[in-house]
Amino acid sequence: MADHSKIEWTEATWNPIAGCSLVSPGCTHCYAMRDAHRLAGNPNPRIAAKYAGTTKIVARGGEAKGRVGKKLNTPVWTGRVNLADDQVLTQPLRWTKPRRIFVNSMSDLFHPDVPDAWIDRIFAVMALEPQHTFQVLTKRAERMREYLIDANRAATVFATAERHHGRQWHDADAAAAKPENWPLKNVWLGISAEDQTRADERIPALLDTPAAIRWVSAEPLLGRINFNSTLGGTLWIGGQRGCAGDPRRSGAMHHGIGTPDCPRHLHHHHDERCRPGLDWIVAGGESGRGARPMHPDWVRAIRDQCARAGVPFLFKQWGSWEVAIDRERDDPDWRAAYSREFRDEGKTRWLNLAGGCGFHGERFHVIRHVGKKRAGRLLDGVTHDGYPARAA
Repeated sequence: MADHSKIEWTEATWNPIAGCSLVSPGCTHCYAMRDAHRLAGNPNPRIAAKYAGTTKIVARGGEAKGRVGKKLNTPVWTGRVNLADDQVLTQPLRWTKPRRIFVNSMSDLFHPDVPDAWIDRIFAVMALEPQHTFQVLTKRAERMREYLIDANRAATVFATAERHHGRQWHDADAAAAKPENWPLKNVWLGISAEDQTRADERIPALLDTPAAIRWVSAEPLLGRINFNSTLGGTLWIGGQRGCAGDPRRSGAMHHGIGTPDCPRHLHHHHDERCRPGLDWIVAGGESGRGARPMHPDWVRAIRDQCARAGVPFLFKQWGSWEVAIDRERDDPDWRAAYSREFRDEGKTRWLNLAGGCGFHGERFHVIRHVGKKRAGRLLDGVTHDGYPARAA
């Protein structure tokens, strides 16, 4: 938990749950595993108890700079999850200045072993603090959807807030707790997707989830992601937002009705263009031990798709790698001595658009390991810091 986060797209982190498990390639080098292992040995017994048993040490092949082929003792998740004590759970109630708060940077709120009652308590705190913006990110999109579409969820969350925090609801509060006013307007619900496979699996469930703001973190970006629809619009980012342009952002279809947020009225197509689109996309490369390089064209494509759809885009970081040579730009005649100058596997990698190391692959690049600070976050010389407008 930190009041001032170094994560580029948030301002604070709040970790009412600790522990997770690996579910896809994006989890392989998760920073939270190393941090959780370190915190489990903290001399403060409260902190140590929170992270106890959440990680174990395994031997892996080294991929970090200068350690290729060596075995590294690496912490990995055990699958155990722990609920923090009340002091941590209620921390946002004591933050008086409005903040963007990343919820569970050290876990996944919708992990299968997190009981609904724990999630209710976390949503109760978020309901009590409308001045804050809470940024939720999960790889368990289906679980999140099932939780949010529960017809009794709003009443349960507000009842939990009163039971645990002694809040006596006024008439206005009671009205806000009605199911038709769900979801909470200060909670942004997002999924992480590192490649097209994970985007295809998770984004449709996200779009069916009631949310004020829906967003995607494409980090670590490990491959191309195409957000475009085959119908000429954009399936996930923007689209026409037709029949589902409901100001309550419920995800439900309202065919032929037309709403104030709807760019057209009395639609007739009733296809994927009717779905609500994404409101925000964050993208970035991987940093830290074992970081995998990101091809520049992968993130450029996402930037350009967002620009065409009018969707805010934030480029978080390049990660640990920077471009040494873009062959089309820097060496169109293939005259560089690649074999002699760029075959140090500890410092450089060969990368083509498909993610492979083939020298003859499309859009071949030489990528150099320089560390996160030097690689920075400029994309073609520009800082991209787009954010969605907070829901009314």
